Amino acid sequence: MAHILIVDDSPTDAYRTKNILVSSGYKTSEASSGEEGIQKAKELQPNLIIMDVVMPGLNGFQATRKITKNPQTSSIPVVIVSSKNMESDRAWGLMQGAKEFLIKPIKQKELLETIKKWLC
Repeated sequence: MAHILIVDDSPTDAYRTKNILVSSGYKTSEASSGEEGIQKAKELQPNLIIMDVVMPGLNGFQATRKITKNPQTSSIPVVIVSSKNMESDRAWGLMQGAKEFLIKPIKQKELLETIKKWLC
């Protein structure tokens, strides 16, 4: 069973994402900040990370960059899921090392297809 780390400061969005993943057979862990996400990525070594962008402190772009540039966590694919939907946001997220950039509110089918793509 694949393990997915959800990094999102919104309890509602994290809960919704977790429900989609758990009902599809994935194990999940959660972090509510970029800093906590980096720490849990190192500790738990999940198979994939779902990363929000807009969070207090270290934002999702910064956390993604730290995760993808650290040899300890660089092999973990990061999928950004954000309400920021400008093309410049998408481009910046991918430049930070994210594999995909999805827009909130997340569609279940789109999320699951993206996860399957990166868990092969």
